[in-house]
Amino acid sequence: MLKLLKKILALVKRILMMLIKLIFFLGISSATILLIARLITAIHSKGRVHSIEDIPAERAAIVFGAGLWRDGSPTPVLRDRVQAASELYFQGKVEKILMSGDNRFADYDEPTAMKNYALELGIPEEAMILDYAGRRTYDTCYRAKEIFGLESAILVTQEFHLSRALYICDALGISSKGINADRRTYRKISRVYWNLREALATISALWDVHIKHPLPVLGEFEPIFPEE
Repeated sequence: MLKLLKKILALVKRILMMLIKLIFFLGISSATILLIARLITAIHSKGRVHSIEDIPAERAAIVFGAGLWRDGSPTPVLRDRVQAASELYFQGKVEKILMSGDNRFADYDEPTAMKNYALELGIPEEAMILDYAGRRTYDTCYRAKEIFGLESAILVTQEFHLSRALYICDALGISSKGINADRRTYRKISRVYWNLREALATISALWDVHIKHPLPVLGEFEPIFPEE
């Protein structure tokens, strides 16, 4: 009986060691894949990120949604994006601002919240175009070209998100450059969460633009600049 127990314990130990090695291998492999994906988008965005003062002018800017508070007002991240886009407009870098966000539910309307804040900053209503189906970065870039007719644009978002946004828009046919919309020091825990989430989102983005090619919500063609 004692010998049998020792054999069982030895077998359990070997299985546990194999599981530990497997978990370690999978962890290293996953981390490597995530790192490579981030590296791809970072290399692609090199030289495409500018200051507001130095960025070449484009006819339109794209502002990506970034969440709302319970009362429907924009989060600090989203406010900073709208503020950065407003600075572009006031410096004559863009003529129009495409504000793209999620509006799947009646009580959740990112584009309108963005518009209202921009009005407070002094942006005229006629300078803003709202995209109510920008549920993801991929959707925003896809619709910017297929629905709103943009061939090029300035992308407005925070540093952690900018390289992925540039990569997706370029892959979908929009020649893009970007500005960093960081206008404050965000909480450390938020920055850690955003970067972890961004690593996973980058893998999804590469899959979408190169393999899956999903169709977002579409509709009638509504070009921002009809004369083009």
